[in-house]
Amino acid sequence: MSPKKLEYNDFHEEKEVKMDEQGYFHTFPAVQGSQAGRHFFIAMCPLRIIPKLFVFDEEEVPPELRAQRTLNRARVPEIAQYLVDNPASYVMSALTVSVDSQVKFNAIDPSKQASLGFLQIPMDARILINDGQHRRAAIEEAIKESPELGHENVPVLFFIDEGLDRSQQMFADLNKYAVRPSYSLSTLYDHRDPGSDLARYLAGNCLAFKGLVEMEKSTISNRSTKLFTLSGIKHASRALLRKSLREAVSSEEKLLAKEYWDTVAENVADWIRARTKQVSTAELRQEYVHSHGVVLHALGIAGAALLSQNPKGWKNQLKALKKIDWSRTNVADWEGRTMLHGRISKASTNVRLTANYIKQVLGVPLSEDDKLIESSQAVSS
Repeated sequence: MSPKKLEYNDFHEEKEVKMDEQGYFHTFPAVQGSQAGRHFFIAMCPLRIIPKLFVFDEEEVPPELRAQRTLNRARVPEIAQYLVDNPASYVMSALTVSVDSQVKFNAIDPSKQASLGFLQIPMDARILINDGQHRRAAIEEAIKESPELGHENVPVLFFIDEGLDRSQQMFADLNKYAVRPSYSLSTLYDHRDPGSDLARYLAGNCLAFKGLVEMEKSTISNRSTKLFTLSGIKHASRALLRKSLREAVSSEEKLLAKEYWDTVAENVADWIRARTKQVSTAELRQEYVHSHGVVLHALGIAGAALLSQNPKGWKNQLKALKKIDWSRTNVADWEGRTMLHGRISKASTNVRLTANYIKQVLGVPLSEDDKLIESSQAVSS
C-alpha cells in the first residue's frame, strides 16, 4: 500500500483526536525546537480557536500570584478594529503561551524531519498566555464583526509550564527589552495613517521643513543639525487642519498646509537662517522658543483659527509674526506660557497658552475656551 499523500489541511488545521489512555487532545501541525535546554513548539492556530483555548489570569488575582499584567480593556478595540479594517494587509506577531500539562510531539518522519510534526495537547490542559493577551482579546472581538477572519492563522509559541516562578520570569524576560519605536519613526513608517502621510509630505516638500526634520527620533539632541521632529510636524499640522486621529486629508488640504507653513517660515527669520545655514540649529534651540515642538503645535492651533476667520487674507496677517521676540530671555511673554521656571514645557495647557499669545499678536479673537484658560492662568500666577 502506498503511503498517504499529505494534504494542505493536514498541516493547517487544528484537529481533535481521542487517545485511548489519556483522553481527548488538541492536535496542531508544529515545529519542535530547543531553548535553554527546554523543548518548545511553534504551531499555526486558526484565529477562531484562539479565544477558546488560551486564557489569561483573572484580574481579581493579586499580582504576586499572577504571571501576567491585568488586561487593559481600552487597548482591545483599537487592535480589533485594525484587524477588521485591514483584512488584506494586517500583521500579527506570535502569541507566547505555557501549557500546564505534558504534551506529545509526533514527528512526521523521525529519520529525516524530526522537528516537523504534530503537537498534541490534552483538552483539559490550561494554556496560559505569557505574551499577547491583548491580541487574544482583540481577535475575539474582531471575529465577532468579521467571522471570515476566523479561518486565518496566527503563530503560537508553546512552552511547558514549570510553575508560577518560571511563568513570571518568562513575562519579565519577554518584556524587559521591548521598546516602543519613537513617535517620529512610527510616523515615518505608518502608511495607513493620513496624518503620517501629511507629515511626510510636508517634511519633503515644505520649504519651512525641508532638510531640517529629524525623521527617526522624537527628541533632538544638542549636536543635531535638525530643527523639527517629524512627530512635531504631524501634531502641529493635524491641529492646523483640525483633523482627528486617522481622519482623511485631501490633496487640497495638503497644499494648504504646505502654503501655511511656508508663509510662517517667511515671517520667522531664524527659520530661514537655519535653512541657509547662517546659524546653527543647536544655537536656535538653546536661545529661542520657536525651535521647539510646543511653539510649532501652537502655531498650528493659531493657524487653524486664522484660516477659519480670514480664509482669503490670512497671509497678510501672518506678517505680524515678525513682531514677536522669540528669545528665551523674553520672559514677559514666554514665562508661564511656553516656559515654566525657564524650561520649555510641552504640557497641553502650555501649548494652548502659547497659541493664545500668537492669536493675540495676529489679531485673531480668542474663543471662550481660550479666555477660560487665560483667566485660569492669571489666577494661578
